[in-house]
Amino acid sequence: MTASALNILAVGATGSIGRHVVEEALRQGHSVRALVRDPRWSQLPDGVELLTGDLTVPADLTAAVEGIDGIVFTHGSHGGPSAAEALDYGGVRNVLLALAGRKPHLALMTAIGVTDRKGAHDWKRRAERLVRASGCPYTIVRPGWFDYNDADQHRLVFLQGDTRQTGSPRDGVIARSQIAAVLVASLGSRQADRKTFELVAEMGAQQRDLDAVFAAAMADAADALDGAKDAANMALDREPAAVLADLKAVRAASRP
Repeated sequence: MTASALNILAVGATGSIGRHVVEEALRQGHSVRALVRDPRWSQLPDGVELLTGDLTVPADLTAAVEGIDGIVFTHGSHGGPSAAEALDYGGVRNVLLALAGRKPHLALMTAIGVTDRKGAHDWKRRAERLVRASGCPYTIVRPGWFDYNDADQHRLVFLQGDTRQTGSPRDGVIARSQIAAVLVASLGSRQADRKTFELVAEMGAQQRDLDAVFAAAMADAADALDGAKDAANMALDREPAAVLADLKAVRAASRP
């Protein structure tokens, strides 16, 4: 992986995964800008550039993406489909439109089981589709259940096809710190480009060479809106008109 320092925008920096992303990025020598709604309560480490803004307000995002090499999205809503539409999906759309043709590497965290057509998952999946349509290099990470690992359960496994959909830790577990490590590492890895995978941990130590783990995953097909091996259960011609308009707008914004 590249040793170059990157300018990284952390979206969702004050969340339970986002804080780990910020710490991991700083540990690796990157510069971090955090988009926060109220910097007085951010409690992020020294050295982080705090930028006040709201993902649901497009005007707040122009300055946030200026000069950025990579963006890590770990934001998330907790209020059902309507909240997911506004934040999980709408926040990604707004950031992508603010890029206005710039192409940083995008690392988007969604969830294992995102293709199951249940609850708020459709909006997370639509956010994935926007990222794939953006023309930016990207990595989409669908983590298992947070911090259910046993003490010696840290070997990273990238699954594809999103076939584990029990809605319980039986689908797979992963430490929050490991999710952050994978997201940050993807920004500097060509092997991570156009990869979508479910992230879980199995017994053993975490691998040191994440490039090799990224390389083993199948890339998404060129111009595809869904991940490699995903079920074809969300027909584009049945999507809401507003979603189709957003896809068109994101594609148009990606052109110089």
